[in-house]
Amino acid sequence: MVVRVQEADFDVGAELAALRGKDPQIGALASFVGLVRELNDGAGVSELTLEHYPGMTERALQAIVSEACRRWAIIDALVIHRVGRLLPTDQIVLVAVAGAHRGDAFAACQFIMDYLKTRAPFWKRELTPEGARWVAAHAADDEAAERWQT
Repeated sequence: MVVRVQEADFDVGAELAALRGKDPQIGALASFVGLVRELNDGAGVSELTLEHYPGMTERALQAIVSEACRRWAIIDALVIHRVGRLLPTDQIVLVAVAGAHRGDAFAACQFIMDYLKTRAPFWKRELTPEGARWVAAHAADDEAAERWQT
């Protein structure tokens, strides 16, 4: 299980190939790639800056992945989250899960992403035509995470 927080972009194909490796037990790869949008909450976005708390962020992401491993029969998982200055169409996050079957892989991937949005310490600041603004939490993200409560 790999968690990385980095400024550099990532190659989705290379990352999925590395996650899969040559493991004959893997029958499914589920993945999600998040991108910077040029429009958010009705305003144009020319850039997005992501900040985090080094050490704490990685621990929070690892705890989320560990919880996914506890809940579903998955073989491996990968989370890459970028920080720093990003532009529209840039990749922000990759969540990928390898499993023997698609059901567990899909569920674990969605769980990791839902919890990442609500429990990982990232702060987003957008640059809009009206100036810079911090991005507030969205109720829809909280609702998505709540459905995984046990």
